[in-house]
Amino acid sequence: MTQIDFLADSDVAQDGSGLLALGRGYALRLPRGPRAPGDLYHRGSLSKRVNLHDKAERRLLAVELMQHGVNQTRLAEALQLSRQTLHNYRESYREFGVHGLLHGYSPGRSKSAERQRHLHVHQRRPGTKARELEALRRAKRERAQAAAPEQVALTWEGEPAVYVLEEPAIETTLGAALATAPEATAPGPAPVSVLPYAQAHGWEASRYAGVFPLLLVLVSQWQWLARLMGMFGDGWRLFMAFVLMAGRNLRSLEQLKHVRAPEAGRVLGLGCLPSVDTLWGWFHEVAKRQLAGPLLAAFFRDQIQHGQVGGQWWYTDGHLLPYTGGHKVHYAYHTQRRMPTPGQTNLVTCDERGRIVCFAIQEGKGDLRARILALGAYAREQALGLPPVQIFDREGTGLAFFAALVAQQTPFITWEKDADAAHLRALAEYDFTASVHLNGTDYRLLEETRACVHVPEGKGKDAAQRFDLRRVVVWNLRTNHRASVLCWDGQRGLSSADIAAAMLQRWGASENTFKHLKERHPYHYHPGFALSESERQDIANPEIKALEQIIQRTKRQLGRFYKQLAKSKPSTNKDGTPRANGKSQRLATAIAEQEAELKRLGTKKAQLPERIDVGGLSDYRSFQAIDNEGKNLFDFVTAAVWNARRQLIDWLAESYAKDSDRVDLLYAILNCHGWIRSDDQWVVVRLEPLQQPARRYAQEQLCRKLNGLGAKIPGGKWLRIEVGDSPL
Repeated sequence: MTQIDFLADSDVAQDGSGLLALGRGYALRLPRGPRAPGDLYHRGSLSKRVNLHDKAERRLLAVELMQHGVNQTRLAEALQLSRQTLHNYRESYREFGVHGLLHGYSPGRSKSAERQRHLHVHQRRPGTKARELEALRRAKRERAQAAAPEQVALTWEGEPAVYVLEEPAIETTLGAALATAPEATAPGPAPVSVLPYAQAHGWEASRYAGVFPLLLVLVSQWQWLARLMGMFGDGWRLFMAFVLMAGRNLRSLEQLKHVRAPEAGRVLGLGCLPSVDTLWGWFHEVAKRQLAGPLLAAFFRDQIQHGQVGGQWWYTDGHLLPYTGGHKVHYAYHTQRRMPTPGQTNLVTCDERGRIVCFAIQEGKGDLRARILALGAYAREQALGLPPVQIFDREGTGLAFFAALVAQQTPFITWEKDADAAHLRALAEYDFTASVHLNGTDYRLLEETRACVHVPEGKGKDAAQRFDLRRVVVWNLRTNHRASVLCWDGQRGLSSADIAAAMLQRWGASENTFKHLKERHPYHYHPGFALSESERQDIANPEIKALEQIIQRTKRQLGRFYKQLAKSKPSTNKDGTPRANGKSQRLATAIAEQEAELKRLGTKKAQLPERIDVGGLSDYRSFQAIDNEGKNLFDFVTAAVWNARRQLIDWLAESYAKDSDRVDLLYAILNCHGWIRSDDQWVVVRLEPLQQPARRYAQEQLCRKLNGLGAKIPGGKWLRIEVGDSPL
């Protein structure tokens, strides 16, 4: 069922064979809907097979058919696209050619082909379509090499054209474009004219000296400044300001106007922190390079390869990024308020220590399942040996999803959704043979096997995928609550205690990570909300919602009629025969009418498509997609600072035994005042000592640990930190 069945005034013709007539002799057959493979017919004959699940192929087909003069309204309804979207496809082709359609270039965003390549540099097409294009390019080159020197001109005499092309025919340009498609390349290195800590000076006071330990970790363990200079040139200065914001919990660039500029600038290597207007100028220059994708990819990869994050347990969860602007964007889900709200979802993956492995921001309510599958493939690309166990909450449940993970050989652990509570309560106490103690609570464990059979949609039982999941029932002895965990460990040999502990530690590894991130760091800050038209223009069918309301009212009315009928007595005439127009008879008639209406409404609802394109609605207003270039740049700094924080806490453990106070101790150090000097070889920061002897000792030992890292910045200067009294 397609959108044409929903629109009352649709003029798309459909015969018994399921062909959707588009005009000019063209018709589409889409047995599985407009986002699945189908067939294109011309004058009753099969023209070609099309895969409308692929966005690029959908764009190419739409432009091709528009060039052949089909009815655009019918085409939009058949593909469940708006007329505006079709217009955008054609404008993209006119402006950028085939590559604009393949990569989703938007002329409204920029009419520069070079800028469009930069915008899409990290969006190279994966999967079968990329392989198809590669094969087509190879075949084109081979045919060109094998071609004879002289070419025979071919002529075709057929019916005259019934339309006038306003741009080159896409059939003509497609082959050549595929044969010579250029790869998107990142912009070259930006020039560096300003070096950090270039100015030599004696001891000068700074109340922001405490952020220097973070810089030492970043510079030494990820070559922070060298990498940023290589990608952004003088743009490294903006990232130093971001470090100050993340380290001191400054919630926006505007809040930097309250910072003592000379004192902050000296610690950050900027000389003097500039005005907010200058910082915004730096931001726009950095964001313009569109390198957030490559930057994050390099950062995530290096963390994994250098062992700075764990590779055994990966916890993934979605977190709301609210949007408060006036544009129409997709809705995410607000967990605390239990309601949808405009915004995005940041799907963040952490290791068992709460360190951020990677993250991805998605429009509206994020697709956790797709993200987990992508992480499984990503982990294999990193050559970690055994792939990490993916741990997620009940949002990722589903037999088809579990089958995909098993087929991908990705181990996983999750809570069982809609578990049989009566079955769990009925399990005998003596069957709980294993136990685990975690966070001061005792748990007893029981393991079962859940046999699963998944039949892919559209395939028979012969294609069924059979697999077994381990079900571990977790009994909390403190609350007497029982819950079940599902696991496929890929023959890792995990014990029941391992599985239960990994799932129970999700709160500490994932949920608490973001609780503290929001409290201590500007996690929600989004520097700018640039917008462009979203490719997702579908919504839940509003007619279904309206019908559901009518169905509920009908059911309530039917219930009232039944109650009245139960209380009423049959009316009879004087001769004892039933009265034709008695109350009972009227109620029975009304009940029959309501039941018939209920059945009719249910049938109508079942025939409607679940989702439709907003372009088919009278109050059409397209969804906008938020540009996350600036957000990704800022969150790169936030993630790096957060992971550096975790490393500093671990080092403090070597000299400070009080575990419950260790986090507060670190933030006390990060908020220390101090002094800084810079000469030809050294940049030295001296922190004021903490008052308590145990804390001061831990502070000193941490500084010795940091000095052992051998942090050196571009330009040749070494970084050093110490604890002591004022040198002034």
